[in-house]
Amino acid sequence: YWATWCGPCKMVGPIVEEIASEYQEKLIVGKLDVDNNQASAAQQNVMSIPTLLIFKDGEVVAQQVGGLSEAHLFEVIVAYL
Repeated sequence: YWATWCGPCKMVGPIVEEIASEYQEKLIVGKLDVDNNQASAAQQNVMSIPTLLIFKDGEVVAQQVGGLSEAHLFEVIVAYL
């Protein structure tokens, strides 16, 4: 979950896109703008952005909030592949 006006989102976004490209055979990445998807953000209890949710078999298995370093973000995502 992100927003166009969110500074940390702008920092994390390219990292997520790079990981998505590198692992396109193993994962699906989606971006939801909280301003345009308020119901979905509320359903997932998103209180701050950026929020990264990792789903496995339709269930949230991990959640990370805020700006993360490339190494940490990579570690979190790859752990669930």
